[in-house]
Amino acid sequence: MTFFFIILSFFLLLAFGLRKAHRNTYEAVLHKVQVGGPKDGNGAIRILQLSDLHLEKLSISPDDLYEKLKGEPVDLIALTGDFLDREASIAKLGPYLTALKKLHPVYGMYAVFGNHDYVLQGEPFERLKATLEEHGCIVLQNETKTITVHGQTVNIIGIDDFYTGRSDIKKAYAGVKDGINLVLTHDPDIVPHMRDYHFDYLLSGHFHGGQIHWPKPYHLAKMSKTLTERNMIKGYHEWDGKPFYINEGLGQTGVNIRIGSKPEVTLHLLSLPSVAQSETVKAV
Repeated sequence: MTFFFIILSFFLLLAFGLRKAHRNTYEAVLHKVQVGGPKDGNGAIRILQLSDLHLEKLSISPDDLYEKLKGEPVDLIALTGDFLDREASIAKLGPYLTALKKLHPVYGMYAVFGNHDYVLQGEPFERLKATLEEHGCIVLQNETKTITVHGQTVNIIGIDDFYTGRSDIKKAYAGVKDGINLVLTHDPDIVPHMRDYHFDYLLSGHFHGGQIHWPKPYHLAKMSKTLTERNMIKGYHEWDGKPFYINEGLGQTGVNIRIGSKPEVTLHLLSLPSVAQSETVKAV
C-alpha cells in the first residue's frame, strides 16, 4: 500500500508539474531594455522585437498579444525568425501580423528567417515570404534597408540564418551607409564571426532561453558551443564590446511547455548618438 501511494504521489506531482509548465507558455513577459543614452526616449528609437513564434505551438492569441502591447509607442518592429515549420501554419500568421500593424510602427516592420522557416521549400516558402510582405513587412535576406530617424541614418541589416548556412555577412553589409547599424538575424552564434563588421546593436533569438531550463539547458550545447559555454543563452550581452540581445521567443518547439523560461516580447530603447560620435562603417 505504501508503494502504491508513492507511485500515485509521483504521477500526481508529474501531472501538476507538466500542467504548470504548459501554463507558463501563456504567460508572456514584456521586457524593456535600455541601450545607451537617457531613458526618456529623446534621440532614441523604440524597437519592438518578437522572435520564434513557432505557430504550431504558440499559446498566445493575436488579441492577447495586441492587448499586451497596445499602450506602448513603437518606432520599428523586428521579427527575428522561426515563424513556423509547416505549410499548414502559414494561414495562422496573418492575424498576428495584423495585430502588430495595429501598433502603427513609425518606420515599419522588418523580418528575417530562421532555421525552422527553411523547413519549407519552393512554393510554400515563397508563400510564407509573400504573407509577410502582404501585411507590410519588409523581408531581409542578406540585405540592408536604410531609414532616417531623428535626422540620422539607421541601417537595418538583415543577415540570413546562420544555423542553416545561409548567412552572407559581406552581402548583407554591401548596402550599408555611414550611420547606426542595427542587425537583425535569427541565430546569435553568428556574433563571434562578425569581428570585422561593426554593429551598434544586434537582435536575435533561436535559443528560447533554453525553453526547458532545468536544471540547465544542456540540449543547447548541440546548437551552440561558443555562446552556450559562456552562458550566453538569453538577454543582453556584449562581444568584443558590441552589444547584442538573445530573445527567449514567443512560441515553443518540440513540446508546448516551458520550465525556467517564459515567452518573451522585448521593447528595446536604442540611443542614437550623433554622427560625429558614431563609428564609421567599413564593410570588409
